[in-house]
Amino acid sequence: MKIKAPIKIDRKTKNLAKRLSPGEIAVINHRDLDEVAADSLVEKKVKVVINADLSISGKYPNKGPHLLCEKGVLIIDNVGSEIFGLLKDDDVLEIEDSRIYLDGKLIGEGDILDCKRVEELMEVCHANLSQELDNFIDNTIEYAQREKSFILDDMNIPKTDVDINGRHVLVVVRGQNYKEDLSTIISYIEEVKPVLIGVDGGADALLEYGYSPDIIVGDMDSVTDKSLKKCKEIIVHAYPDGRAPGLKRIEELGLKATVFPAIGTSEDIAMLIAYENGAELIVALGTHTHIIDFLEKGRKGMSSTFLVRMKIGAKLIDAKGVSLLYRSRMKIKYVLGLMIAALFPVLIVASISPQIQQIMRLIELRLKFL
Repeated sequence: MKIKAPIKIDRKTKNLAKRLSPGEIAVINHRDLDEVAADSLVEKKVKVVINADLSISGKYPNKGPHLLCEKGVLIIDNVGSEIFGLLKDDDVLEIEDSRIYLDGKLIGEGDILDCKRVEELMEVCHANLSQELDNFIDNTIEYAQREKSFILDDMNIPKTDVDINGRHVLVVVRGQNYKEDLSTIISYIEEVKPVLIGVDGGADALLEYGYSPDIIVGDMDSVTDKSLKKCKEIIVHAYPDGRAPGLKRIEELGLKATVFPAIGTSEDIAMLIAYENGAELIVALGTHTHIIDFLEKGRKGMSSTFLVRMKIGAKLIDAKGVSLLYRSRMKIKYVLGLMIAALFPVLIVASISPQIQQIMRLIELRLKFL
């Protein structure tokens, strides 16, 4: 097996995905490659993924490598971080089996992860999952004790410029199956017109479907400039001590933003902002809901998520629930439009048919004698 193609290289897969073109080789440094990152590589139609780290470390069953194999993408794994000092964007690599050549010189070698090897490694992961789950639960309880002020104390949650009070709010995270979920609730968005909150790259997900986000919440590390310029309001998620690295980017774009220092994830604070600003219902799309989601994001526990969901309670519903429960109602104007459209050809036929004209005259005469 020989492959020759140009590369794009980046230690952060989500940044790399923005620059890739079909047929290129993606060079990443991504331990335990997650499903969302793998999906972004598949979308770009890459030929090969070269990973400097372990795509499957064995800690838990991450879904990314299986997705790549399923789509026919070759994975050369664990080639070592030294490769980042040897390559730059648009270098042309030659791959022969598991060996990597640049200008005819061998610069690295890794392990090929085919579907069979991925399945073998997944068995190890499933065997280790119970221990990871045990650690995850312990960490969640421990951090929940420390972070309970997140919902108990007065946090000075920002009052939004966008009016949320009494309205539905759709919080979009670019997580697992976000495209599928978005496509199933288009009728809900069109008819209910909820406030649209994009959490970082979730704002770009909304733009993909033709909707401008009303509010963007996050640390601003994965959202595009286009989304930032189109939205009505920006809330930068800062560290509890007030440091907000994402604010610099906003200022460089000449935009204004509110800074909100808080523990927890950006999706947690997005839901909390919606709740405290009087949302009638909060619909969560693409958010993290189970242990694999959190482990794939590098989270050791889910204390803040647990605490926020306890607080907002019955106001929160998953988008999958909306797609099952919500049924688009046929509006009266659409029904009338269909009736008029159906009647129009009938009237045309009546105006040119002698038989129908005769019937219409007979009906007219009968009405005169009534």
